[in-house]
Amino acid sequence: MLPFWIALQFLTILPIKLKRIPDPKQNAQSVLFYPLIGLLIGFILFGSSLLLFKLPTILVASLILVLWIWLTGGLHLDGLADMADAWVGGFGDSERTLKIMKDPACGPIGVLSLVIVCLIKFAAIYVLLEQQLYTFLIVVPAIGRSVPLFLFLTTRYVRDNGLGRSITDFIPKKAAWFVFVIIISLLCAFKWQGVISLLTFILLLFYLRTKFMQRIGGITGDTVGAAIELVEVGILLSFIMAIFYI
Repeated sequence: MLPFWIALQFLTILPIKLKRIPDPKQNAQSVLFYPLIGLLIGFILFGSSLLLFKLPTILVASLILVLWIWLTGGLHLDGLADMADAWVGGFGDSERTLKIMKDPACGPIGVLSLVIVCLIKFAAIYVLLEQQLYTFLIVVPAIGRSVPLFLFLTTRYVRDNGLGRSITDFIPKKAAWFVFVIIISLLCAFKWQGVISLLTFILLLFYLRTKFMQRIGGITGDTVGAAIELVEVGILLSFIMAIFYI
């Protein structure tokens, strides 16, 4: 069960204390539990939406977004901001892009990317609550956290050390593909709207991977985090658009 606790400690702010320092193989195995952690986050968001149903919808949507960010410690948003700064400031140069991504400072482009993503997420949550589609909140974090599985299975990790390197070297490939397919198939439970979201997810995932390969020749922890945020936004938008157009 250690890989599960590693994943829970890494992906949430919950006070998890590991009895020992995990080895690289256990770190890699923890990725298999990323979607499960996403499901736990989703159930918390879903439960909160039910508990707060008497409040005005706009306030509930705000609280759910804040809870979503708080539960994850803003981990993936940090990656999104770093990548946005690097993509613009890197001027197409891979070395410059990687150097900027390592800089902990957040520039104006990074801040703007955070505002845009959070604004879209808030609006999407508001619409889901209005349409009484609370259950979709369960699957979005899970689908988002399936992104690392795909990227680590198919894409080179460009840095020579760090958590990403051990994951790339030791990830259980067959088990990871199995978990990935099972998790993304959950979208099919939402009829045609879910199928459209699934197609959007696949297209967006391949598009992001292509851009990562073109710019830096692979992935880093920041690009993986950014991909999670962008995929979540893409799934929410496509699902809501499908509700109104289909």
